[in-house]
Amino acid sequence: AGARALMEDEDCPDLVPIGAGGAEETESSPSRKIPVTIITGYLGAGKTTLLNYILTEQHNKRIAVILNEFGEGIALEKSLAISQGGELYEEWLELRNGCLCCSVKDNGVKAIENLMQRRGKFDYILLETTGLADPGTVASMFWVDSELGSDIYLDGIVSVVDAKHGLQHLTEQKPEGLVNEASRQVALADLIIINKTDLVSGEELNKVRTSVRSINGLVKILETQRSRVDVSNVLDLHAFDSLSGISLQKKLEHVKTTHAHLDKGIITVTFEVPGNIKEENLNLFIQNLLWEKNIKDKTGRTMDVIRLKGLVSIQGKSHQVIVQGVHELYDLEETAVAWKEDEKRTNRLVLIGRNLDKETIKEVFIAIVREKQGNS
Repeated sequence: AGARALMEDEDCPDLVPIGAGGAEETESSPSRKIPVTIITGYLGAGKTTLLNYILTEQHNKRIAVILNEFGEGIALEKSLAISQGGELYEEWLELRNGCLCCSVKDNGVKAIENLMQRRGKFDYILLETTGLADPGTVASMFWVDSELGSDIYLDGIVSVVDAKHGLQHLTEQKPEGLVNEASRQVALADLIIINKTDLVSGEELNKVRTSVRSINGLVKILETQRSRVDVSNVLDLHAFDSLSGISLQKKLEHVKTTHAHLDKGIITVTFEVPGNIKEENLNLFIQNLLWEKNIKDKTGRTMDVIRLKGLVSIQGKSHQVIVQGVHELYDLEETAVAWKEDEKRTNRLVLIGRNLDKETIKEVFIAIVREKQGNS
């Protein structure tokens, strides 16, 4: 019955209830982890258009899309949540192009658990967040939930930015202590889609690009009209796992420290310190920064790190170690990239956040890493 109600809206892709002989069932190996991509963006930026495009385009990929009910809502979204006895029951609908779709009113974790019972029908999961959501909290759920973690992994965070109104959102001054949500979404993104580029002049587009880049010096930027992207650019980002070792190394070498467009704006800071460091000292530095929040800039403001990424050389480890952080959560993981015999071992960190002062952070890092080394 769920599928019939949907036919009224012509925007809606053809839906086939699961089990009605929809997509051919090709089993994918049940032990393989499924990548989850978080799609975020301000209301009106084009998230929903992007997801609808993915759900209707013939791209030969089997993607399960979890739409958020609080979104702007077009045909697909209005219809898919069916309430049974007052509790939300997600009905997964299978689309003609082999994708699955459902909509939720929460953070999507239940839908993913429910989805995992259909393993073999999909290879990717896209999760939409509400317009104002902090993608970091959603991302951290997949990091921390070990039960989910055995089935899925966080592949990356994609933020859609509206070329026409994006600049206004990104530069909006917030009351003391509050983070501008649009710029936080940019800060946490691994991929930014600047959408609706046909509605602005080259000069305006350049301003948006510069603003995005000043917040997040690491991010890859795609420019689109009507959210039409090559789906393979959105998937397999490997932004949070050690597979990104080699590409991350190249990327980190090109990141530059940026300058804030606003007094309290979010910026990217990067520094490099040669040598080997002890894992416990690195932990101490990161915990001071993310947990204790006791590292301050020259004017006494607390440095607020939203995203942390880096490659470091840990004493006693032959491979480069990748450092990942989102808000208070962080993780160290050995990559497949070994340090070469004649290679200068070095530690390169990129931090994205507010009140960041490169010189101070670097001094604190060196002090913590060097200070304890004398005792060993």
